[in-house]
Amino acid sequence: MSETAAPAPSAALRVLRVVQVVLALFYAFASALPKLIAHPSAVESFDRMGWSSAGMYTIGALELAGAVALLIPVLQSVAALALGALMAGAFVVQLTAFDGENAATPLILIVPLALVAWARRDRNAELLRLLPHRRA
Repeated sequence: MSETAAPAPSAALRVLRVVQVVLALFYAFASALPKLIAHPSAVESFDRMGWSSAGMYTIGALELAGAVALLIPVLQSVAALALGALMAGAFVVQLTAFDGENAATPLILIVPLALVAWARRDRNAELLRLLPHRRA
């Protein structure tokens, strides 16, 4: 009896996985962590926006959840979409509260997030199958 080995992932899929890991590390450590530990730079930014510390912790928690979800196969596409939406909001905040300072950063991050969301879109059907269905 012979076992059939799964085919090795293509180079493009390996690169995509590396992109996901880099994004997850960025969101967990460079973006979420300063908010969650109330680093002075994060506190100053949220004060400048007129947002409370609850807003800072909420955004940090959302970023950390997105970072973790980028590494869970069934959640990858949804996580990338959610983080992309968060970055769209960050772009608007950068334009309005910070006069465009660093506005390019969220736009740059949206590009690989959109790539991950599109490339992993087949996982969305799998995710929907896991949700309980209500009968009318």
